[in-house]
Amino acid sequence: MTTLQNTAGAKLATPSRSLWGLGWQRLKRNKVGWISLWIVVVYLVIAVGGWLNLVGGHWADEVGVPYAPPSWVQASADDALPPEPAAKADSSALVTLSRAEDPIGKQLDEAEKHVDQYADHTPPRLESLPFGGDLQGRDVIQKTLKGTSTSIFVGVFGAVFSLLIGCVLGAVSGYFGGKTDDFLNWFYSVFTSVPDMLLLLSFAAVSGRGITTIITVMALTSWTGTYRLVRAEYLKLKGREYVQAADAIGAGSGRKMFIHILPNISHLLLVQFSLLTVALIKYEAILSFLGFGVGVRQVSLGSMLAEAPTELIQGYWWQMLAVTIAMSILVTAFSLLVDALRDALDPRAAAK
Repeated sequence: MTTLQNTAGAKLATPSRSLWGLGWQRLKRNKVGWISLWIVVVYLVIAVGGWLNLVGGHWADEVGVPYAPPSWVQASADDALPPEPAAKADSSALVTLSRAEDPIGKQLDEAEKHVDQYADHTPPRLESLPFGGDLQGRDVIQKTLKGTSTSIFVGVFGAVFSLLIGCVLGAVSGYFGGKTDDFLNWFYSVFTSVPDMLLLLSFAAVSGRGITTIITVMALTSWTGTYRLVRAEYLKLKGREYVQAADAIGAGSGRKMFIHILPNISHLLLVQFSLLTVALIKYEAILSFLGFGVGVRQVSLGSMLAEAPTELIQGYWWQMLAVTIAMSILVTAFSLLVDALRDALDPRAAAK
């Protein structure tokens, strides 16, 4: 005779996991995505250190001679410019004056009494630096670290504000529909009718230079992709059962839009944020290269690229190499991470 056991209160052997938990497990199994994640984390740590002036804080110090070569490069004799011939002095054109005859003789006598007080204690400039120097003798490594921090700062905050604008407009358009949707679609069409780079350059030319300005310009011109994505998701989700249940208990439109629907598309917004960050880092480099980016007293990867053509003509290639390596690794790691996140957070893949 078999006995039946009450298993109503028993725990499940394998508790169900959320989409985020499943996505994290799938991301860890993706070796390329996992390595890319840690590379991006290292870059973000460098960015935070740069914002706090803990990394690259001395980038403006002129520690080397102009265009100091890297210490691991052996300069050949052919690279050195021949000394200029000394100009012969024309003795007939020289006029010598005694201190008494000199109009500023008394001031010179007074100044010579205090020469020791104004002695230059600046350490001598180095003939070579670990990765070379620029025209002013600034360390290329310090400049690259600070420039990377600035570019990531612009990309991350530009993507955040762009995501906010696109998310709010897309949610309002998709949820309410009707004339509100028609007006916002017309507004979206006006922006997309102009090429992105032309619109970006137009705003940048009017607004001027500076980190705050360039973040604002990028946010105001890069929200269209997020708007289109969020609007489509809200059109699809606003009729679901959980939204109808929230409406039945008296939830307002704002609560249904941003408390009930928005969390269900958060994985898509994370991927969109990563895509925007990569795109805005590239846009910052283009704007700074063209002279519409960061200010003259600031440095970014784009402003360093702007100096490269003049340096390459003269044979000074190390700053261009440092920027290329830093930006290539950053953009490649971000792009691979975006692909890994898209695969890991896909609900259809996570359900398998």
